[in-house]
Amino acid sequence: MKRREFSVAIAASAVGAVVGVAPAYAQGGAPVEGKDYLRLATPLPLPTSGKIEVVEFFWYGCPHCNTFEPMLDAWAKRLPADVNFRRVPVAFREEPYGAHQRIYFALEQMNLTEAMHRKVFAAIHVDHQRLDKPADIAAFMTKNGVDGAKFLEIYNSFSVQTRARQASQLAQGYKLDGVPAIGIQGKYFTSPSMAGSAERGLAVTDYLIQRVRSKTG
Repeated sequence: MKRREFSVAIAASAVGAVVGVAPAYAQGGAPVEGKDYLRLATPLPLPTSGKIEVVEFFWYGCPHCNTFEPMLDAWAKRLPADVNFRRVPVAFREEPYGAHQRIYFALEQMNLTEAMHRKVFAAIHVDHQRLDKPADIAAFMTKNGVDGAKFLEIYNSFSVQTRARQASQLAQGYKLDGVPAIGIQGKYFTSPSMAGSAERGLAVTDYLIQRVRSKTG
């Protein structure tokens, strides 16, 4: 979704998700720089892990991120060991998006991402909960077996606030203007809307990972 309206169209449904991701870009030809992906004019600093860094930018309130998530999750589980994949929640402005950003980082700090990430999406997009007020967030967590008071303590912590600031800096570095979007190795940027579909967006990401691996990009 674009910054101005937080809406990006994913041209293809994520139903049927992972089948055929690898040959997806072959159907439309090789990815084209400036069309299917962008190269950053100034590469961003990378973690020292030595792995290929892949970042998915998302917002819990984005319906297209919600649709993209099952395909993305299945794709991420198949990534080779030399790729470090991570999700980064973004907030183009504090209200109401900052609350959702802090929910993710609090879940991550509590090692609850696997258990709760998809449940947060479902609460917002299926149950139509806003989850942007502390009392509502605590009630939701408690309902799902998480200590609500402990969760809010971490949600409001300095470490979560610091990670939220770092996420905003990273989004700015990639010149992000919509979600879902994917950054690769601090130098490439693509998205389902750029590539033409969710499936092709992941195929373009695979192509860029290979370019980084082979040192041709």
